[in-house]
Amino acid sequence: MAGFFTFWPYVVAGLSFVVSVLASCHIVLTKQNQRAAIGWLGVVWLTPLVGGMLYVAFGINRIHRRATRLRPKSVHPRAPQRFRSGTLALLPAAGGLADVVANVTALPLHSGNRVEALENGEEAYPAMLAAIEAAQSSIAFATYIFDNDVAGQAFVAALGRAVARGVAVRVLVDGMGSRYSFPTILSSLEAVGVTVKEFLPSLAPWRMGYLNLRNHRKILVLDGNIGFTGGMNIRAGHLAATAGAEAIQDLHFQIEGPVIEQFMAVFAEDWAFSSGEFLSGDDWFPKIHPVKDAESLLARGVPSGPDEDYDKLKWVLMGALAAAKRSVRIVTPYFLPDEVMIAALKLKAISGIDIHIVIPERGNLRLVEWATHGQIAQLIARGCRVWESPGPFDHSKIFLVDDGWAFVGSANWDPRSLYLNFEFNMECYDGAFVRKLDLMVARKIAGSRQLTLERLGARPLAIKLRDGLARMLSPYL
Repeated sequence: MAGFFTFWPYVVAGLSFVVSVLASCHIVLTKQNQRAAIGWLGVVWLTPLVGGMLYVAFGINRIHRRATRLRPKSVHPRAPQRFRSGTLALLPAAGGLADVVANVTALPLHSGNRVEALENGEEAYPAMLAAIEAAQSSIAFATYIFDNDVAGQAFVAALGRAVARGVAVRVLVDGMGSRYSFPTILSSLEAVGVTVKEFLPSLAPWRMGYLNLRNHRKILVLDGNIGFTGGMNIRAGHLAATAGAEAIQDLHFQIEGPVIEQFMAVFAEDWAFSSGEFLSGDDWFPKIHPVKDAESLLARGVPSGPDEDYDKLKWVLMGALAAAKRSVRIVTPYFLPDEVMIAALKLKAISGIDIHIVIPERGNLRLVEWATHGQIAQLIARGCRVWESPGPFDHSKIFLVDDGWAFVGSANWDPRSLYLNFEFNMECYDGAFVRKLDLMVARKIAGSRQLTLERLGARPLAIKLRDGLARMLSPYL
């Protein structure tokens, strides 16, 4: 025993050295951000043993690895598979952006699609419910939040009637999003015969706003050939005209055409992971003919998430910024781009590109709002114009480049959407469609107040310190 106490300091020192060396090797081989690598190396060597333990606990990115392990390698063999597209003859405004997104997503760009923008629940919900009532063979429905309220119960009733007439119905609700209301909507769906599953259910509802690996996608596909996507959940707050203080502005889209195959393939992957059931056959994947009218456009789905689609959303956003020649318009409820994206926006503004960014005047996540104010001055200083839209809280997500490209869907401009959640967006190449969305953005700007350096500078010192500290937390928000 005396010998142990004599030699234990050497044992601890040796163990500390081994841990520090192993942690350092992992840092050097895996940390792509140089400042993060240098910081962690300092922690590991300046606080022996403890630093290595801290790195193991907090410094290793497990999101990609865990998500890859959790989710299936591919969809069912009978579902459409992903493949690369070659150079496409596009609108002049598209430039090489289509090939960038093709290489990032490994998905083809489809022609012959019709896309209609639907504002707020007053337009979106009736269209979605009518499509559910008209469905004849299948309904695939994925949403982040499905509240047990007047809006949620309207969808329960419509889905129950679809089951009663023999339609195959599959509903996927995120495991955290299902708990935004109590009791949850799940028992109501099951009571009317709907097959419903949760995506990564959790028993920690008090942490729902900040947990990772959430399925933030909003996808509704009817009979495999009509679809909806956007930023809208299923909750009464989206009925902005009657929701009062809980009102939420938002934007959703109704789509027809071959791009719906990509919607359905993404749903099938998520459903296979959550339920073990593989959806296949003509009920789910029918042959879809192009829409032949003057309003048809080119479109492609862009799935992203912390698995095989890791970093793809960021690459698409960066590719679109690089392709901008005249203007960029961004509408997002949460605006916390990382340093690389901030640099890209500043460079475009310096080069003379007209950049407008619309964010809510009052957000629903206070830390995110504070962090945004803590970092946005650098963009304004370089020429980006930032607008704060008054209430109701605007949850819309629009990204427009020049007059020919639009990017819409579920993703926000924040670390959670970029790296931690499963998202689904759609890119569209069409001048007429982009002009319609541009008019919506112009209306939002007309009713907003510009955020200037003078306004930011006039904040009390305590508020500036609060916002600066919140900005330090932005990678975790």
